[in-house]
Parts: sequence; C-alpha cells; structure tokens
Amino acid sequence: MPRSVNHVASRARRKKVLKLAKGYFGRRKNVWTVAKNAVERGLQYAYKGRKQKKRNFRALWIQRINAGARLHGLSYSALMGKINAKGIELNRKVLADLAMNHPDAFKAVVDQVK
Repeated sequence: MPRSVNHVASRARRKKVLKLAKGYFGRRKNVWTVAKNAVERGLQYAYKGRKQKKRNFRALWIQRINAGARLHGLSYSALMGKINAKGIELNRKVLADLAMNHPDAFKAVVDQVK
C-alpha cells in the first residue's frame, strides 16, 4: 500500500508561513525554504524585541527621572531612596511622566521627600 502523506496539513503549514512572509522583499516572500528561514528569524527578533522594549523603556524612565531630580538638587538614586523610605508608591513610569509633562507635580513629590 502506498505511503499516505497529509497534503492538506502540510499545505496549510506552508500557507501559514508564506502569509507571515507577506511584505518581505524578493524570494523571501514566495519561495518556501527562503521564506521559512526569514519568518523564523523574524519571530526570534520579535520575541527578543518584546523583552528589550521593557528594558529600553525602564532606562528611558530612569533618565527622565534623573534629569528632573537634578533640576531640584538631587540625584536619581538619592531621590528613589528617599521615595522608598517615605513609602511613596509611584512607579518609574508615573514619575517619568510627571517629570516630563507635569513639572509642578514632580516638584511637589521632590519637596515631599526632601
């Protein structure tokens, strides 16, 4: 008896990968082996990028808080130490937003911990 090959499933798998490769340049969008490699690499970058985005935003928030704190005569580490000691529960995202967009509110927070 001949070997049975599930063409329906394998075609669906290939179509799924080629759909993910839509918009790629040259053979990467329509040649199965090239597209498969390109999509796999792209998914790896996407996974890594989701982790890196969190790191990058935290670093950005820290820079903004530091810049705002230095306007009021404190360093970032001194400000964060005092905020934690006072028990003020504002995270870095909120503090960075205050420092950038609401300097009066940020000054109030700094004055409260001084």
